[in-house]
Amino acid sequence: MLHHLELWVPDLERAEKSFGWLLGALGCTPYQHWEHGRSWRQGAFYVVVEQSPALTAGRHERCRPGLNHVAFAVESRAAVDALVAEAPAHGWRLLFPDRHPYAGGPGHYAAYLENEDGFEVELVAVAAAGDGG
Repeated sequence: MLHHLELWVPDLERAEKSFGWLLGALGCTPYQHWEHGRSWRQGAFYVVVEQSPALTAGRHERCRPGLNHVAFAVESRAAVDALVAEAPAHGWRLLFPDRHPYAGGPGHYAAYLENEDGFEVELVAVAAAGDGG
């Protein structure tokens, strides 16, 4: 249903480090590259990070009106766990560690990560037949 998602970021280099790693790990490939932005594509959908000169704040605030987080489907629980283990090296920290991997509720195996600029992503284990999600 979505065509693309564009995120305005305060620091393109940091965003490229965190989102570039994550999107690559999720199977996206680099798509566009210009002075103030980058994008990654999977199928017809793509994600843009852009350091726009029109940006009015220095950090995303997920608890204010607007986008709270973006959820990505991940192939398995093991894949979620592997991403969580690698995430800190790429500028992400685990949110709700005391409730991980069920911070979204019982039976919802997911990781919630936040990068240095305040963007949150949710990595949701998609149930394959017989693996319990």
